[in-house]
This record gives sequence, structure tokens and C-alpha cells, in this order.
Amino acid sequence: MTKILLATVAILAFAAPSFAQDKTDKTIGQAPPSGASSFYLAQDTATMKCEVVNVQPAAGGNMKVIGTAHPTHASAEAALKADKTCK
Repeated sequence: MTKILLATVAILAFAAPSFAQDKTDKTIGQAPPSGASSFYLAQDTATMKCEVVNVQPAAGGNMKVIGTAHPTHASAEAALKADKTCK
């Protein structure tokens, strides 16, 4: 009986970490994970015109990101229409 009890405890000790919850918090203001597609509002700093792009503009260029990354093209288009800084 003790052998069965010890075997059960050992199995539970090794199996318990596999039942742990995978906690993935969503952070506001950061791009989605690299495997996910994302869309950005990019504003040309010279003309102040905006467009939806699927690649984040490089830092230091003439394009800057407005807001955060959007998961779909439709949500990025909606954000473009709602934004007041774009012409």
C-alpha cells in the first residue's frame, strides 16, 4: 500500500508543472508576437498624410507610427478614419 501511495505522489510531483496555467498578459502599446500579422497607421512627417501599412516603419525615417498595432486591416482602417491628426 505504501508503494502505491509513494508512486502516486511521485507521479503527481512530476505531472503538476504540466497543469500550470500559461499566463499571457496583453500589453497595451506593444506589437503583437512576431508570428501574428499586424497593421499600423503610418504618418508621413513631411506631408502629414496617413496610410495603413502591414510593416512597422523604421525608427528615424520619414514615417512615424500613430497609435498601436491593430490585429486586422479593418480595425486599422477604422482607426485611420477616427484619427484627427491625419489629413
